[in-house]
Amino acid sequence: MHFPKKIKEERTKNNMSQQELGEHLNISRQSVSKWERGEGYPNIETLIKLSEIFNITIDELLKGDHSLKEKIIEDGKQLAHPKTKLFFDLLLIIGLLLIIAKIFLLIANKFFGLDTSFLQNSILYNLIPFASSIVGAIGSEIFGKKYK
Repeated sequence: MHFPKKIKEERTKNNMSQQELGEHLNISRQSVSKWERGEGYPNIETLIKLSEIFNITIDELLKGDHSLKEKIIEDGKQLAHPKTKLFFDLLLIIGLLLIIAKIFLLIANKFFGLDTSFLQNSILYNLIPFASSIVGAIGSEIFGKKYK
């Protein structure tokens, strides 16, 4: 049985109107109606609430509905990796800011006679800004393409 039929069957079995189900889920009656017509699907959090309301497993709600299974898989990908992409975006920004700071230090050395020679001999001073920029850019690009 597909999700639209299953949701309507469970709702009527529990003597609930679309309005009442919507109120239990904190959504509109129109959303419930769309699900029952097969014009949309709930997100994973709402599926969990539905399974609790109807006292059935999520598997019982999903069985036989390949479209909904695909949507859940896609939603899972969207939820799983934004933090990883954000990490790489931040790494890229930090690397770029360190490169800008390095340029300002070079200019300050030239025009104001600051002595930052202790930094110029440091491997970290020379390596970290570029490495973090490169790793951040590559990681951000990979996750950006993979999980649009």
